[in-house]
This record gives sequence, C-alpha cells and structure tokens, in this order.
Amino acid sequence: MFEQINNQTLAFGKTYADTFAKAQNLSLKSFERIAGLQMKAFEDRMNATVAFWTEASEVRDLDGAKAIWPKGIQLTKDNAEAVYATSQEVLGESLKTGEAIGSLVKGTFENTAETITKQATAAAKKATR
Repeated sequence: MFEQINNQTLAFGKTYADTFAKAQNLSLKSFERIAGLQMKAFEDRMNATVAFWTEASEVRDLDGAKAIWPKGIQLTKDNAEAVYATSQEVLGESLKTGEAIGSLVKGTFENTAETITKQATAAAKKATR
C-alpha cells in the first residue's frame, strides 16, 4: 500500500514538475519577445533623437532655432506615442503568456483531479467487495 502511495506521489510530482518547466519555458519565451519589442522601440527612438540633435547642433541663429522648435515638439510627441504603443504590445504579450500558463496549470489540475477521483472510486469499489 505504501508503495502505491509513493508511486502516486512521485507521478504527481513529476507531472507538476513538467508543468512548471513548461510554464517557465513560456515565461522565458515571453520575456525574450518583450525584450525584443522594447529594444526595437528603444533603437528606433534613439535613432530619431540622434538625428534631431544632429540637426539641432547645426543651428547657429535664432531663425534656425525657430525652425527646429516644431521638430523637437514632434520628436517628443512621437517618443510618447512610441512608448505608449510599446507598452500596449508588452501588456498584450504578458496577457497572452498569463493565459497560456493558466491553461497549462488548469489542465494539469484537472487531470490530477480526474486521476485521483478514478483511483478513489476504484479503491472504494475494491474495499466494498
């Protein structure tokens, strides 16, 4: 009887360890995609900022400053929009990953509950004979 309990405990432990490994894999893949999104956004914004400051460094008089002022405002607006868009993509990726992990864990719990129920029913039938 103790051997059967030990075998069941080991089987459930293995199942949960496999599930947790899959969940960690999903999390790491999501982290990789999120880091890629953020690095791409950072690179795009950095290129735009460097281009603006390169142009701004060539300004020598008040008329040049007046001409570049709207470009600075546009750069700020573009940067804010890019940050917002990237944050929305990151949130979407996080939600997809959370849902995938939730489904994975739910499936494992349901399978475990089903297995335990079957074994308990079989043991009860065997005990009543």
